[in-house]
Amino acid sequence: MYMCRFRWLLSLPLLLPSLPVLADGNLVDRVYDPYVQPLETEIEWRTLRLRDTDDPSRDRQWLHRLGIGYGFSERFFGEIYGIGERRPDESFELEAVELEGKWQLTEQGEYAADWGMLFELEREFGANAWEASATLIAAREWGRWVGTANVAAIYEWGSGVVDESESEVRAQARYRWSPVFEPALELYAAEDLLGVGPVIVGAWRLSGGRQLRWEAGIIQGLTDESPDQSLRLLLEYEFF
Repeated sequence: MYMCRFRWLLSLPLLLPSLPVLADGNLVDRVYDPYVQPLETEIEWRTLRLRDTDDPSRDRQWLHRLGIGYGFSERFFGEIYGIGERRPDESFELEAVELEGKWQLTEQGEYAADWGMLFELEREFGANAWEASATLIAAREWGRWVGTANVAAIYEWGSGVVDESESEVRAQARYRWSPVFEPALELYAAEDLLGVGPVIVGAWRLSGGRQLRWEAGIIQGLTDESPDQSLRLLLEYEFF
């Protein structure tokens, strides 16, 4: 009964043809919620491992993000990331830096869905390229179920790349079993990527208002252009 309520999540890829879309082979990352905690400091590490037997250039590739962020107000959260990668038989290299800002548009529970916006600006060193994106975030609760969707428009430019536009959709349906164990299903969609898979989310509350959040999941590619599997991990330490 509950799963039929999440049909809107599964239909989100239908939004893509209305936007200019180009390939993004490393789409699998995380699904953002729209909420901001004022005065909260966050240290975050995310990693993604790709398995793709059809594309040796990204098979067994590791992508890493290390960031630190702060809740400047009740509505705005800012974060800066260092982004690196490690390919088979190669050493780890710092590839890019990214600035990120999240704006909570509505109060939690004020409307049928909670809304936010995410803005990102990335500078890639090797390709001498820039990438800017704006993402609309929506979240809605049904009892113990939480549905979250991210719809993004992206533009890339620079002397080392062809100027191009992209779009992507990320969605998550999560069941709040307990604070330390919340099973979820995630969907990722773009022109050259369609993937779905299970994710586990949890949080350990520590003394002094501190918290350690974690996420782990395996996204299975559903098309020939998609990576066969994408293993994603997240660790986030939050404190005031």
